Amino acid sequence: MSTADPRAALDRLIKERGEDYAGLSRLLGRNPAYIQQYIKRGVPQKLDGDDRLTLARYFGVSEALLGGSDEQLPIARSMPGTGLVPIKRLDVGASAGAGASVDGEHGLHPVSFDARWLRQLVATRIDQLSMIRVQGDSMSPTLSDGDEIMVNQADAADRLRDGIYVLRLDDALMVKRLALHPVSREVAIRSDNPAYPSWPNCKLSQLAIIGRVVWAGRQFR
Repeated sequence: MSTADPRAALDRLIKERGEDYAGLSRLLGRNPAYIQQYIKRGVPQKLDGDDRLTLARYFGVSEALLGGSDEQLPIARSMPGTGLVPIKRLDVGASAGAGASVDGEHGLHPVSFDARWLRQLVATRIDQLSMIRVQGDSMSPTLSDGDEIMVNQADAADRLRDGIYVLRLDDALMVKRLALHPVSREVAIRSDNPAYPSWPNCKLSQLAIIGRVVWAGRQFR
């Protein structure tokens, strides 16, 4: 284990980067006082492994600095001090058409985003975010074939509200707009392109919702 005080190290990083306790707590999906209590009161005695990994990724430092093993490699070691956070990018597409087969979810080179911008976009653990590509045109003009979308897997069926989601149907991933009926709690699955069909009155229990689409990027052609 590292001999440095992980609480002091985290507090120093927070001050140097102009961060705040409540914002980092929300990043971890914790109550707003979580980080302040950890640093000032020693509660909890040590960071949860997932929390430590998320913070190490966020600040671009080794987990050892925050109380992890010295054998653990630094996160984003090629970008120390840049404030960039790498988001995993999967070699799999979400169909905005008839349905794309899922042959595997192999990782591609990650995409890095500014940490502060990312925290403003979504308050969740970094490891719950992933990038995948759109296939097809059923969500046009909102999403186009080849667009890269960021999916928040922490925001799925248990927090469902109107929006664009990635679903798994049989052995295919699809990206569709979902609308939840406030009374019946049934879900309408819609395509933004009117040339494609929609499915009203679907049971939420029958849907395998992967996560909510929170950002999209595209190449202009």
